[in-house]
Amino acid sequence: MAKKQDYGNDSISMLKGADRVRKRPAVIFGSDGLDGCEHSIFEVISNSIDEAREGYGNKIVITHYRNNEIEVEDFGRGCPVDYNNNEKRYNWELVYCELYAGGKYDTAAESYEYSLGLNGLGLCSTQYSSEFMDVEVIRDGFRYNLHFEKGNNVGGLKKEPCKKKQTGTKTRWRPDLEVFTDINVSDEFFCDILKRQAIVNPNILFVFRSENEAGGFNEQEFFYESGITEYVQEIAGEGALSSIQHWTAEKKGRDRDDKPEYKVKLDVALTFSNKTKLTEYYHNSSFLEHGGSPAEAVKRAFQAQIDSYIKSINGYQKNESKITYADVEECLILVSSSFSTQTSYANQTKKAITNKFIREAMTEFLRHQLEVYFIENPDEAQKIAEQVLINKRSRENAEKVRLNVKKKLTGTIDLSNMVEKFVDCRTKDVSRREIYIVEGDSALGSVKLARNAEFQAIIPVRGKILNCLKAEYSKIFKSEIITDLIKVLGCGVEVTTKANKELSNFDINNFRWSKIVICTDADVDGFQIRTLILTMLYRLTPTLIEQGYVYIAESPLFEINTKEKTYFAYTEQEKQRILEIIGDKKHTIQRSKGLGENEPDMMSLTTMNPDTRRLIKVTAEDISESAEIFEMLLGDDLQGRKDYISEYGADYLELADIS
Repeated sequence: MAKKQDYGNDSISMLKGADRVRKRPAVIFGSDGLDGCEHSIFEVISNSIDEAREGYGNKIVITHYRNNEIEVEDFGRGCPVDYNNNEKRYNWELVYCELYAGGKYDTAAESYEYSLGLNGLGLCSTQYSSEFMDVEVIRDGFRYNLHFEKGNNVGGLKKEPCKKKQTGTKTRWRPDLEVFTDINVSDEFFCDILKRQAIVNPNILFVFRSENEAGGFNEQEFFYESGITEYVQEIAGEGALSSIQHWTAEKKGRDRDDKPEYKVKLDVALTFSNKTKLTEYYHNSSFLEHGGSPAEAVKRAFQAQIDSYIKSINGYQKNESKITYADVEECLILVSSSFSTQTSYANQTKKAITNKFIREAMTEFLRHQLEVYFIENPDEAQKIAEQVLINKRSRENAEKVRLNVKKKLTGTIDLSNMVEKFVDCRTKDVSRREIYIVEGDSALGSVKLARNAEFQAIIPVRGKILNCLKAEYSKIFKSEIITDLIKVLGCGVEVTTKANKELSNFDINNFRWSKIVICTDADVDGFQIRTLILTMLYRLTPTLIEQGYVYIAESPLFEINTKEKTYFAYTEQEKQRILEIIGDKKHTIQRSKGLGENEPDMMSLTTMNPDTRRLIKVTAEDISESAEIFEMLLGDDLQGRKDYISEYGADYLELADIS
């Protein structure tokens, strides 16, 4: 075995140059996966946005090539790349080859007062993480060109006179698969971020070009003349509860008494709606996926001010609890775009900010604006308050229903809470326990005698179960058969619809079984009951099907007896093969009886014994197809049913009960 190295003074090392990013991309970009690669792309785009925000160029062109190369072209002043007398180095070295170098650190300077990129990491870190990067800059009457490969400059700075009046910076590069695990960035990513940037940067045109298979380019433009106000109107559509409000302000303050003062610009557009909801936060043009200070400010201001207004009009019922922010958010459409000369991001990925002053200033600002708005618009204030109260009472009622359903469906199986006719097994080892769902009380008797009581439990389905395919949840949970089955399973239910998601209480860790085995007669009624049970599981507990816990016990169609042996045939084709094997031997053929009429030995052999039974594992595709056929046969599609019977009815004549 290799001897471990000593941990001594010479064991400490440091990453240098491009390796600081190439070997630890997640430190800079938050991930070494696709989302980290996407963040590296936005770092370049954000520099062009900063130029345009300062009034230099009103158009940015982003091109996505099919070979995963990206090009960003702006029409600003052009990135300074020539010699820097203060630093005694070329600016291109500082911008593209040094972390924490840039033109946005001097808070006293007017340039880039409100900027996306303040950390001096973006261009350099993206260059370091690229397979190659080509930069073309036009400024000061010159064209400058740079070429980088895997974090290293090749060929130095090339400079030549240029008579072109239009200045700007063009950057083309390909993210490196040696750095990121995935560089296949989708066009949807570009469209999403460019739309967001157009929203918070009014009057800047973003052009996205995507190379197609023919070698040409598909082009989309993103442009919002009035920014967030126009976007809120787009989201709200027609029929909003209130008019669109657009509030702006500038503040100065400190995060702490001993910290320097900085400036904040607040820009908020909002309306209320009973049809849709949306809250989005941006800071220095960067989308704050996790919010931070602005989200906390909105939460505090809106909850407090609307609660205060409801109290002022005596809107609460006697002993009624206060509204929460969740009740407000349910009908709120709000977009916030703030800017500050100093920003504390939660990390380099800029998905949340933590500035204390921004939170406090924005909270006070929003509370004041809401108070004035409600005074000046009493009719709208009344409608907003009523909708928030509706949301609150609906939430509380849904929570009561959810708790009642959870209690009903996940109650402990004991003598005081016994499901009728449920027969448990002895073992508590979930990896061995099997639950047989059988058809009727007669089948319960024969299966009970044939089972291995150590690990096989039984619950009978009494009568035909409700079709859960499209039934309302309220009706489903009134069915005693269904609630008994779910209670025995123990894992609760999955509710995916938005209107009833409060009822969802599914927890796979509470599932009490290793197998669910559906055991019904091999006739038309048995098939129908089986399909209804499967449909119930598909609607209420799809994870059990997806993870392979659900099985169908095959019942033989025919029992073929000879003097020496009894054969079981599960299909017509199997019956013919067995008859060929038997040949001229004397035999009898009997269509298999219902489960309740079978002898325990036969039931054990064909249905219960793990060594001899036949189980079919149910897949999501199986049940989806079955559910569609079931809906066609028993649902509202009369013409579809007629067409199906006309085409396939002859195949089932043998099974039909025709006298």
